Amino acid sequence: MNVRPLLGLLVAVALPLAAADAWANPDEVLTKAGCMACHAKDKKLVGPSFKDIAAKYKGQDVVAKLGEKVRKGGAGVFGPVPMPPHGADKIGDADLKTAVEAILKS
Repeated sequence: MNVRPLLGLLVAVALPLAAADAWANPDEVLTKAGCMACHAKDKKLVGPSFKDIAAKYKGQDVVAKLGEKVRKGGAGVFGPVPMPPHGADKIGDADLKTAVEAILKS
């Protein structure tokens, strides 16, 4: 039995699904992960606006640093209200990177 056609079909179906996080729309990622419950693009809610975050870290290579801060949570950088940790079950690594990069471009 020739399995090549079946293998090709599996790759054609599985590859886009596996890469979906990498091609995700940043706004969808931010909403799906729950970021928008505490943050807004241009005004302070519970947490700082994405625009304020981008301004604070402008010109710095902080994608990994901010990703770690999202994972571990934190407080004190933008005020006393703590940000709870957001594990990989809440937002996957690829989506986290997409979200942080989008925030820094705000």
